[in-house]
Amino acid sequence: MGYWGYFVVGRDERPLAELDALSGVPDAALRQSAPDGWQVWEHAGADGDVGSMNALAAETGAPALFGYVMDSACVVIEAAAPHSGAWTACLARAATAGYLGAGSEGLTLDDYFLEPRDAAERAVAWAAEAGHAVPAEPLLDVLTAEPEQLAENLFFRLLDRLGVVPL
Repeated sequence: MGYWGYFVVGRDERPLAELDALSGVPDAALRQSAPDGWQVWEHAGADGDVGSMNALAAETGAPALFGYVMDSACVVIEAAAPHSGAWTACLARAATAGYLGAGSEGLTLDDYFLEPRDAAERAVAWAAEAGHAVPAEPLLDVLTAEPEQLAENLFFRLLDRLGVVPL
């Protein structure tokens, strides 16, 4: 059985776990700090809710995102930024479709998430709002990749390509 849990990424001078937007995550642990106040917090387990990335982005005044890792097989991404808004995507699309039951009731993966090319464009805008000029193609590579072993590695590769948390 693989990893189940959330990674929350945001930028602030204070620890993200102390912010109102994450008050419903009492057991969050700092996983990594990066330059310019970027932080990655982890909430392990399949239970719980990390709240709204819109609320976190509004409270910090900076882009925020989370990745919900399902059994180390796939990652659901929710991102938000104060000016460019919210978007959703997933990593390891085939596995995500299996976990969400996409195809049942006539819904497809694209009914839940942006298509990879559209997600890459939104990610470029998200990164720009974070102060990073990044090209879409390397982001698209991550958004269309299948994990070699652990889907959480794709998540951290995405953070690296966004320019916020280097590998």
